[in-house]
Amino acid sequence: MFTQILFTTLATLGFGIIFNIRGKNLFFAAIVGGISWATYLFSLELNPSLVLANFIASVVLTICSELFARVLKTPVTSILISGLIPLVPGSGIYHTMYFILERDMEQAIFKGAETLFIAGALSFGIVVVSSLVRIIKNGHTSRHARNIT
Repeated sequence: MFTQILFTTLATLGFGIIFNIRGKNLFFAAIVGGISWATYLFSLELNPSLVLANFIASVVLTICSELFARVLKTPVTSILISGLIPLVPGSGIYHTMYFILERDMEQAIFKGAETLFIAGALSFGIVVVSSLVRIIKNGHTSRHARNIT
């Protein structure tokens, strides 16, 4: 498991270089990728649902991205997108196409639906956390504005 997390962190570092992330932001983007994969693996140990494990990992990924972005004073998306790379269901897309080419439509539909649910869980986790952060941030700003006037 440690080896997977290490190589995922290094792979995220590589994608960060491709995405032109520089300096310490690159280091933190790679760390977030490793954290998201570690969360995914630990979630799979607790519950064998791929969709739930991806949702939990995307929630942790987004929380870490939001925190690091505030500390580094950088856009959240630069860290979030790099950290999301390990969770993208590329093998599900590949296997769906493979089953289609093999004319095994039952397996293709199953794998395609599973892949769509995983992608939906990833996006839903990001939207939930980002929305909560925005609500908290706007609530804090409006309370602060009321105290000034």
